[in-house]
Amino acid sequence: MKRRDFVKGAVAVGAAATLTGCTREMIEGKKSVNVARRKKVKLKLATSWPANFPIMGTGVDRFAEKVKAMSGGSLEIKVYPKNILVPALAVFDATSSGQIDAFHSGPYYWKGKNPAFALFSGLPLGMVASELNGWMNYGGGYDLWRELYARYNLYPFMGGNTGVQMGGWFRKPIESLADLKGLKMRIPGLGGEVMAKLGVNPILLPAGEIYTALERGTIDATEWVGPALDIRMGFYKVAPYYYTGWHEPGSILELTFNKARFESLSKEHRAILHYAAEAMTTEMYHEFMDQNAKALEKLKELGVKIYDFPPDMIAAAKKAVQEVVEEQSAKSEDFKRVYASMEAYYRLVKPWTDISEAKYLAIR
Repeated sequence: MKRRDFVKGAVAVGAAATLTGCTREMIEGKKSVNVARRKKVKLKLATSWPANFPIMGTGVDRFAEKVKAMSGGSLEIKVYPKNILVPALAVFDATSSGQIDAFHSGPYYWKGKNPAFALFSGLPLGMVASELNGWMNYGGGYDLWRELYARYNLYPFMGGNTGVQMGGWFRKPIESLADLKGLKMRIPGLGGEVMAKLGVNPILLPAGEIYTALERGTIDATEWVGPALDIRMGFYKVAPYYYTGWHEPGSILELTFNKARFESLSKEHRAILHYAAEAMTTEMYHEFMDQNAKALEKLKELGVKIYDFPPDMIAAAKKAVQEVVEEQSAKSEDFKRVYASMEAYYRLVKPWTDISEAKYLAIR
């Protein structure tokens, strides 16, 4: 018995020494841990953004770097910008079919497949980024999103948030609701449907075509994201009237995997993808905040003025949002379910937002 106790003690001391040594070497940078030594995995990920596209594109590149580092090199993601492997708006189908393993884009681009998908990007005049993140993680948003995407063999994660987007660039001033009548505007998602209720002709154009269309008068206005990305597009040169936002108060971006491929990965690799996606979501939101602030200063130096939409237009937009919600809910049970979940969480979280952030900002 004494001999057995001695052996147990020796094993325990040896294990502790080995763990301590391993930990010390890891801290000192002398040793790395490979979570799946026997199997090297490579995934193909396509985006809807051009190569080196600021914040959204570069954020995906950093995500891939994190995954490789966290996995000790056992999991690698090859990122393909738009139109390299598949067209920008074909990434959903390509991932669904297994042509590629994952994509980075925006859920509202796929509302033609299911109108409920647009809600996972957010709702015009709805919840801001912090509220949407709460709904996704604790209010049932993720469960609904993954249930609906599973029909397409897809498994989504949040992959960033733009925060409040600007209302867009207009060639002529909008001084009343009547000024919107007949305008051709590049605007996607539910925001486009609301604008249609206000007399606008919404048009969906890829990024590379927007400036030329605006310059030539093919369109009269465009929304994009915010100062950081808008200034790079040069919209201020051809549409000098820049308006504050309401249609995308906290747009969620998505990092979505082929479901079968994702589930075939080891539990360690799945966990790494999960937490790397969370890190990307947080970092991207913070980077938008930082870069928008800096770009706003540059726009002011260029003489760009910021305008608010007229009160009658905002009042009409609020009414139009409800009309769109009612119409889509009548057509789609999925839309109705997702909206009901969002609305329930909005009613829960709004009183806290109103007495915390809203009150503080008013005081400040």
